[in-house]
Amino acid sequence: MSVSQQPQPTGITLRKQSRVLEIEFDDGKTFSLPFELLRVYSPSAEVRGHGPGQETLQTGKRNVEITAIAPIGNYAVKPTFSDGHDSGIYSWEYLYHLGSQRDSLWETYLKRLEEAGYTRESGRDAPMSADDGHGGGACGHHH
Repeated sequence: MSVSQQPQPTGITLRKQSRVLEIEFDDGKTFSLPFELLRVYSPSAEVRGHGPGQETLQTGKRNVEITAIAPIGNYAVKPTFSDGHDSGIYSWEYLYHLGSQRDSLWETYLKRLEEAGYTRESGRDAPMSADDGHGGGACGHHH
């Protein structure tokens, strides 16, 4: 068996203040993955669905936290999110993919929110009742 050339992480740091998962790989790359991105791109069946186009669009995850992260063998981690989601197993390969494609994945996520009829911002915030006094920060920018 040949050793796979898949980059291995040399360090993983949860930065709860800035809500990013920082991950360093042995090929010298370091990625900062927002908790929100990790949550909406969770590899779990619940989010992924069972085939292309069956993904469940995750909304309202802007302020999601990762409350715990558990190693799975030596190939993956399983984060527990503050909204109770904990069925996503993130392999090193998947984390590397998320890191290297972060900008385009983020763009796709925002686009999907728009297509689902949210604004980029409202779709990222948890649904709130209209009368919470903050007005949800929509500010009436309808293009």
